[in-house]
Amino acid sequence: MTMNDLRGVLRGRVLLPGDDGFAQAATPWNLTVGQPVAAVAEAADADDVAALVRHARRAGLTVTAQPSGHGASGAVEGLILLRTGLLNEVEVRPEERVARVGAGAKWGQVLAAAGPLGLTGLSGSAPGVSVTGYTLGGGVGWFSRRHGFASDSVRAFDIVDADGEPRRVSAGSDPDLFWALRGGGGDFAIVTALELELYPAPVLYGGRVIWPEHRTREVHEAFLEITAGAPRELSVWINRLQLPGTPPMVTLDLVHLGEAAEGKDLLARLDKIEGAISDSRGVVPVADLGTVTAEPTDPVPSIARAELLTGLDADAVELLLDRPVEPLINVQIRHLGGALAEPGEGAGASGALTEPYLLTLLGVGLPHTAGVTHARQAEVVADLGAYVSGRKPYTMLSPGETAERSFSGGTLARLREIKRARDPHNVFRANYPVLG
Repeated sequence: MTMNDLRGVLRGRVLLPGDDGFAQAATPWNLTVGQPVAAVAEAADADDVAALVRHARRAGLTVTAQPSGHGASGAVEGLILLRTGLLNEVEVRPEERVARVGAGAKWGQVLAAAGPLGLTGLSGSAPGVSVTGYTLGGGVGWFSRRHGFASDSVRAFDIVDADGEPRRVSAGSDPDLFWALRGGGGDFAIVTALELELYPAPVLYGGRVIWPEHRTREVHEAFLEITAGAPRELSVWINRLQLPGTPPMVTLDLVHLGEAAEGKDLLARLDKIEGAISDSRGVVPVADLGTVTAEPTDPVPSIARAELLTGLDADAVELLLDRPVEPLINVQIRHLGGALAEPGEGAGASGALTEPYLLTLLGVGLPHTAGVTHARQAEVVADLGAYVSGRKPYTMLSPGETAERSFSGGTLARLREIKRARDPHNVFRANYPVLG
């Protein structure tokens, strides 16, 4: 069997190297990552997914699924790239506080449907990220301090298994696979839809406050004070920004899951810092959550490195403030803790995230800047030394890294055992596979 045979298997579009549109269809969200796949298959529906998997199983081929291409690693040479973007249905059942979400749906769709009903899902900061990819990798977002990983909010998955059979997986029907899919990545099945628990969000208060660079130390001090006693409903992220063509700035991104008056009181410390360039704090509709950070909505070339921090005392802050932001464009610290550190009974493979802060170092991924960007990222991490735990969330892995960085030894061993049992012929490959 050849890749040409795929055209007789799927009703959706199949693109091979040399076809018009192949290069664009194979391109992931991060434009610095190449994807040397052998074919791109765009599934028309869940039946198409099953047909593709059965074909791959018979032909000894491997499939990697990407709804939108976020989190791509580039380790896909010779594989079939399955695009599930057309499986983008969203159904909210408010009486059950559940959303049924197709594999290609994005968080913005879920928030737009749930928000008017006073509900929210456990989204990240970018509305263009697919719900499925984010959730399979755990998912650390605005409401994780209150409700934990997005993966632990999943009630059921609709999947296609390695034999090409459609199945519904829940805690009751298949506890091992259900555990693995909630945070262990996409190595075990192709998810065609999932059902997520939704949470009350009658009011959100938040926004972004921007100051000029000379206020950086004051803003860091306020960040540490606020996060030291923050309730789980409050998430605060600090950024040192140096965007191309603009002066350096420092910002705080803020979301409070609760009444505006309470949010204002919790953040009153910020009013003592003079000279704000802008301040968008106010009531934020759930559907507009993505406006807080205003991340790019189109694919961009970027180089990111994330690290979990064991603490953030005065010495650590000094290390982070010692160098200019350039050649990076953002040095971000997210306050974690809360429910992330205390997973409930029956939690999935993401387990507990005990580190209190997440550091992200972001640079522009252009050929003439890549070397200095990687070097600066390495310098910052080396300077921080023991403050860096060595672990990182699965969805924060970068090209060249492996799943071993995201899981404890026991969790990784269990994931590998499930992978070998459920997909012995390696029909599926995640962006960051558990077997390497």
